[in-house]
Amino acid sequence: MARKEFAHYEAVSAVVPGEGGYSAAIAVKALGASGAPRFHTVLNEQKFKTAHDADQAAAQQLEQLADVDQDGELSWKAD
Repeated sequence: MARKEFAHYEAVSAVVPGEGGYSAAIAVKALGASGAPRFHTVLNEQKFKTAHDADQAAAQQLEQLADVDQDGELSWKAD
């Protein structure tokens, strides 16, 4: 699991199990807040056979994350 901290949120690589395998995701939670994080699936067109593979893909996507806005939405680095 990879982690990245922003001004008001933290984001971590995550995995979402589902039919046909696992999806890569990024979980977002306000810093210092309690409760469940909000999951954003990434690489929606891909399913991974193992949770480990999905987490590695999510960690790579997390590196490209530029910010999390006030609504908890992801902002990506420009290519």
